[in-house]
Amino acid sequence: MMENTFPVYKVDAIVQFFRTDVLTGQEAKHFAKSDITPNPKPEVIQRLYMRILHLLYGFRPECHYLAPLSENIQCPMLYECAIPIMSVYLSMCQFLPMCHVYDFSLNDLLNPKPKRTITILSGIQNFLHFRKQRLEIIAGHQQSFRAEMDKLQAYTKGIKEAEKKIEKLMIIPPEQQAEAKELAAALKEVNSATMQESQEVSAINEQVAECKTEIAERSQKLSQRKLEVATQKDEIAKLKSQIVESPEEVKNEMEKMKENIKNIKNSKELADEMLVDLQIKVQCASQGETDIQVILKQLHDLQASMCKTNQQKEEVQSLAALSETLQKELKGLSNEEGQLKRALAMKLDKESKQQIRRQKKKELKDQHVQSIIGQYDKIHEKREEIVDRIKHINSETRQFKEKMQKLRDTCNQNSEKAQAIYDRLLTTLEQYHKRIENIVMEGTADMMKMKTVF
Repeated sequence: MMENTFPVYKVDAIVQFFRTDVLTGQEAKHFAKSDITPNPKPEVIQRLYMRILHLLYGFRPECHYLAPLSENIQCPMLYECAIPIMSVYLSMCQFLPMCHVYDFSLNDLLNPKPKRTITILSGIQNFLHFRKQRLEIIAGHQQSFRAEMDKLQAYTKGIKEAEKKIEKLMIIPPEQQAEAKELAAALKEVNSATMQESQEVSAINEQVAECKTEIAERSQKLSQRKLEVATQKDEIAKLKSQIVESPEEVKNEMEKMKENIKNIKNSKELADEMLVDLQIKVQCASQGETDIQVILKQLHDLQASMCKTNQQKEEVQSLAALSETLQKELKGLSNEEGQLKRALAMKLDKESKQQIRRQKKKELKDQHVQSIIGQYDKIHEKREEIVDRIKHINSETRQFKEKMQKLRDTCNQNSEKAQAIYDRLLTTLEQYHKRIENIVMEGTADMMKMKTVF
C-alpha cells in the first residue's frame, strides 16, 4: 500500500463525503470522526461497508444476514454471528480490487486499524468520485442520443412530406394532360416550321447574293460601255473635222447608235425589275426574321421549363436516395436500441438472481463480474459508435444543404449566362437589320446615280 494510485484523503473529508453521498437519515447524523480515529469501531465500519455495497450493487444490509442452510444443521445459532461478516468480507474482496486495494482481510472488519481504514475509505471515495463522473457523462450521452433521435424523427417526417410533395409535383393532373399533349405537338410543329423557314431564309440569302453579283457585273459593263461611247464620240468629232463623210455612212452609223441606245435602255429596264424583286425579297426576309424571333422566344421559354423539370427530377432522385439511407440507419438504430434494452433486461435479471445467490463460490462471482464489466464496455463502445454515427448524419445533412446551395448558385449563374446570350443575339440582329438597311440605301443611291447619268 506504499505506492497507491489514489490520493489518501483526510479524515474530515472522508466523514463529510460519506455523510452526504453514502449514508442517509440518522446514520449520517451519528457518523463522526471518532468512529474512525483514534480507535475505529468495527460495528460502524461494517455498517458503512454494507451501505457502500447497497449503493453500488443494490444489495441490502438485511440480505447479509440470510443463510441458505438446511434445516438439520446442529446449533444454527452459532452461524448467525459469522454469516453477515463473511458475506461482507466476500463482497468487499470482490469490490476493493476495482479501487486498487488488493490486500483486504478479516482483521479490517473485526479489528480495524485507523491508517488501514483511512486508506481503504479513501480508495472507495476515489472510486465513487470516478463512478459519479462516469454516470454524469453517460447521462449526457443519453440526453444527446435522445435529442439526436428526435432530430432523426423530425428529419424523417420532413423527408416523407417532401416525398409527398414531389409525388404531387411529378403527377400531371388529368385536366392538364390534354394541354401538355397539345403543347408537345405544338412544339414539334414549331420546330418543323422553324427548320423550313430557316431553309427558305438561307435560300433567299443565296439568291440575294447572286443578284448582287449580277448587279455588280452589269454596272461594270455599263461603265465600260460609257467609256467606249465617250471614246467613239471623240473619234467621230476628230474624223468629222478631217473628213467629209458620205450620207450613207452617216445613216449607218446613226442606226448603229440607235441600236446601242435601245440595248442600253433594255438593260436599264431589266436592272429596275431586278431591284423591285430584290426589295420584295428583302421585305419577305424581314418578316421571316420577326417570325423567327417570336419562335425563338417560345423555344427559350420551353427550354427553361424543361430545365426546371429536369432539376426537379434530379432533386427527387437525390431525396429518395437520402430517405432510403436514413431509413436504413433508423432501422439499424432501432435494432441496436432493442439489443441494448435486452442487454439491460438481462443485466437486471442477472442482478436479481445474484442477490439471492450471493453465497455461492468466488470463481462464479468473479466470472459474473468480469462478464458484467465486459458487457458494460461493449455498451459504452456501442453508445460511442451511435454518437459518431449521429455526428456523421449531421455532417451529411450539412453537406446536403451545401450541395443545395451550390445547385442554386449554379442555376442563377446559368440564368445569367442565358440572359447574356439573349442580349447578344438581340444586338447581333439589330446590327444585321442596320446592315441590310445600309445595303438597300446604297443600292437605291447607285440606281439614282445611274438614272441621272442616263
